[in-house]
Amino acid sequence: MLDFDLANIYKVETKYLKRAVKRNIERFPSDFMFELTQEELDSLRCQIGALKIGERGQHTKYLPFAFTEQGVAQLSSVLNSKFANVLVQKKQELDSMPPVGFRLPEKKRMSTLKRL
Repeated sequence: MLDFDLANIYKVETKYLKRAVKRNIERFPSDFMFELTQEELDSLRCQIGALKIGERGQHTKYLPFAFTEQGVAQLSSVLNSKFANVLVQKKQELDSMPPVGFRLPEKKRMSTLKRL
């Protein structure tokens, strides 16, 4: 996800999100986050029509950061917003829950496989 989309989700301005990332850059290795090149940004805009003419952000001053799933989780921990704090709490709750699903006992599995 791109920084301006995440800023919208976390209900913070993009400049504050970028500032938080830069202050904590050691927590964002390259497999968590990277900065798009101008060519990648232009290509992205052409592919999805990201910005309409006349809208704010049509000509970005700074290249956006792109975050992986792990980067988004890390971002939640460095942002100082109520929404980010709620997301961190919910993620911790989900991580502490037992996995969803179950495993059939061996005898049942074998009998089920034989019927197939």
